[in-house]
Amino acid sequence: MARAKPGQVPEAVKTALARHVPPRARLAVALSGGRDSVALLDAVLAVAPERALDVVAVHVHHGLSTHADEWAAFCAELCASHAVPLQVRHVDVLRGPRKSVEAEARRARYAALAAAAASADVRTIALAHHQDDQAETVLLQLLRGAGTQGLAAMPSVRTDAAGIVWLRPLLDVSRNAIDDYVNVRGLRFVDDDSNADVRYARNALRERVIPALGTVAAGYPGTVARAALHQAEAAALADDLAAIDAGSDRGDPTLARDLLRMLPAHRARNLLRWFLRERGLPPPSAARLAAMHRQLRDARPDAHVRLPHAGAEIGIHRGRIIVHRPLAAPFERRWNGEAALAFPHGTLEFALRRGTGIAAARLATHPVIVRSRRGGEQIQIDAGRGPRALKALLHAAGIPEWTRMGLPLVFCGESLAAVPRIGVDCQFAAAAGNDGYELVWTEG
Repeated sequence: MARAKPGQVPEAVKTALARHVPPRARLAVALSGGRDSVALLDAVLAVAPERALDVVAVHVHHGLSTHADEWAAFCAELCASHAVPLQVRHVDVLRGPRKSVEAEARRARYAALAAAAASADVRTIALAHHQDDQAETVLLQLLRGAGTQGLAAMPSVRTDAAGIVWLRPLLDVSRNAIDDYVNVRGLRFVDDDSNADVRYARNALRERVIPALGTVAAGYPGTVARAALHQAEAAALADDLAAIDAGSDRGDPTLARDLLRMLPAHRARNLLRWFLRERGLPPPSAARLAAMHRQLRDARPDAHVRLPHAGAEIGIHRGRIIVHRPLAAPFERRWNGEAALAFPHGTLEFALRRGTGIAAARLATHPVIVRSRRGGEQIQIDAGRGPRALKALLHAAGIPEWTRMGLPLVFCGESLAAVPRIGVDCQFAAAAGNDGYELVWTEG
């Protein structure tokens, strides 16, 4: 592997900031204390005065190493020497027999960085991933059998749904160039002892495979990183095709199920993958995606389809594919006159009104219980008709099954008094001029 000039580091940082960070903006640098992030912070601080940038740093304390406190202290000392404000965010990394510590630590780290940026009114976070990291990511994704999106690896810049810009100024800079920059600048940094633990796939690849690659591929890691750019273009083309196939559904939070029947299977799967990603969900595996495609395409019109994926569910309602939260667990709460009751899946407001809603006087006669459906409930909305099954009313109102199960039912004693989005039982309706409570249900 050829050596690179240390000047690549400041030049890459200067170019990235000029392209993606406006003058006088606030910029956060993710600072682990390791060589790469220390080099990035040093280069950012060298460029910042030219653009009047306000630089802050964020250190994520995972608590996975016995040296974690020492690394946080090092970062505090480093930032203090440059008069750079530092946030230290402590996170708990979930562990379990079927959980990857690497993946869970990465998820916690990004969440902590985003939270820190929001609290500091920062719109751009600079990350220290470099060309070798990119090449390793491509190889790992290839070994997992990833598609074009996975093989595209890490983008140099990405704006997330919250509007935060994730910037990787060093993505085209090799590890050798960063080493040279650190040596020339005489920068101090810490070593993460877990980097030598070959139980982690990336470390094993770095220690056992990449040295051999370097002996047969003189252009490594640049050639593999360049392949990621080609894959990124292919992934963009697949997304463009999916947007065309979506037609008038582009930008709609739901998707017409008929599209999955009309399109060839490979384009239908591509469309479904794109649709899920547009809803903020990670792509399923190829096998899982194929199974989702078959079930969504072939389900009967009256079938109840609930496909769990990444903490959400994919279902069908009136011919549309919808991503929604899982069904709410059964719940029951007593109402004691609060303006609102908060549940894990939403909030029910009791808005005091005159001549509408549930009669306040009636609610004062018996205990008021708010609970989920149990089946068999009836309510009389129309004084000219008898009580009707709540299930039929919910169906007639076009309310999806997953929303129905989470609707809070308001009981006064043993009687069902009101259901949000359905109405108030006529025996409990507030008369003109009298106080009543209007129910406002907001799903969380």
